[in-house]
Amino acid sequence: MEKLTVTIATCFLLCSVLLLLLPPSSNIFNRLKSNLTTTDSYGSKRPREKLLGGGLLATEFDEESCLSRYDQPSLRKPSPHKPSAYLVSKLRSYEKLHKRCGPGSDAYKSATEKLGLKPGNGSSESVGECRYIVWVPFSGLANRIISLVSVFLYALLTERVILVDQRSGISNLFCEPFPATSWLLPRNFPLMGGKRRDRFFDDRGNSHCYGTMLKNSSPNLTETSIPSYLYLYLVSDYSDDDKMFFCGEDQKTFIGEVPWLVVKSNIYFVPSLWLIPSFQTELIKMFPEKETVFHHLSRYLLHPTNKVWGLVTRSYNAYLSRADERLGIQVRVFERRAGYLQHVMDQIIACTEREKLLPELAATQVKNTSTRSSKRLLKVVLVTSLHPEYSVKLKRMFWEQPTSTGEMIEVYQPSEERVNVQSTDYKCVQRRI
Repeated sequence: MEKLTVTIATCFLLCSVLLLLLPPSSNIFNRLKSNLTTTDSYGSKRPREKLLGGGLLATEFDEESCLSRYDQPSLRKPSPHKPSAYLVSKLRSYEKLHKRCGPGSDAYKSATEKLGLKPGNGSSESVGECRYIVWVPFSGLANRIISLVSVFLYALLTERVILVDQRSGISNLFCEPFPATSWLLPRNFPLMGGKRRDRFFDDRGNSHCYGTMLKNSSPNLTETSIPSYLYLYLVSDYSDDDKMFFCGEDQKTFIGEVPWLVVKSNIYFVPSLWLIPSFQTELIKMFPEKETVFHHLSRYLLHPTNKVWGLVTRSYNAYLSRADERLGIQVRVFERRAGYLQHVMDQIIACTEREKLLPELAATQVKNTSTRSSKRLLKVVLVTSLHPEYSVKLKRMFWEQPTSTGEMIEVYQPSEERVNVQSTDYKCVQRRI
């Protein structure tokens, strides 16, 4: 029970803090009202350098193809963390590499033809500078996002081209991040298909799984033993053998020599990359503030598609734009029993009152002091949960009784699927933004 309490409190307080980090209504939300309510015009005359994250984003994109790429920077609170010049340079160099080696290129065609060849038959030879890392999604959307950012950082460090398994539906959620090319793994990729869904989702008994190779017998580190591809199992239940991926010697003598890496992951493994000696110099140059890795890379990679962005803007205009303050509460219960749990609701109410996030209810009806010349403070509570009962309870509380401070409280929950399924990803992205 204590573990459950800590987990719930951490989840919704973290979400609350993230929303409270946004600037007050006097600046960002005034801009939101003017920009988001106009759906057909997105102010093309705004300074592009401000819209592109201080050089973080490439300039070659068509603005209309991904509206969020240009709208998000102008709607956020200005970031106190500026990307380093070296990171910007590294991203521009990577974009050129991806264009030369990505899907549709001669290099990609030649590289895929070598897949499946036995060691020693040219299978371990890279096509010029082109080496690849394929990201295989696993778990829920949040896990997929943090693992994708981790894999992309590894691609930057090792000068590999990242390709994402598009069967995860990621193309429906996020725009293409690299100009004049695609990061989507073609559906005719040689390691896909057959009677089984694909060879990537084999368990750790896969003969190409690095952890399994180490467990059975250490790889014979000779040129003839290097396979055409290597499967990396970096999931939350990975073994000590799988974790050898983070050893500098393994990276240098074996993993780094394999042309194709296939990564299945649901974790944020960026901190482990800092422990690899050969990566540290590059990491420090790219991220002088090491805690900004996800901050910068997520803003570079993840821009909602126009369909998702439409959900975000319409939701904001309808439910959040009038608020003087906004509070986010995420409720996730790691317990087999589904549905509403009263003790979790009690924790939410106690925490929000104790931390002064929401006002207490008045014992008696207070005099309505609002007039045409004095506006009462409006606070909107955004609740994200698989179950609607928590938001219904909060909404009823503040409707049936006045607050002790005279504030008006509105409660809004975008979705209530009750089960965590992939079809809810549109709404998941909407809620997180």
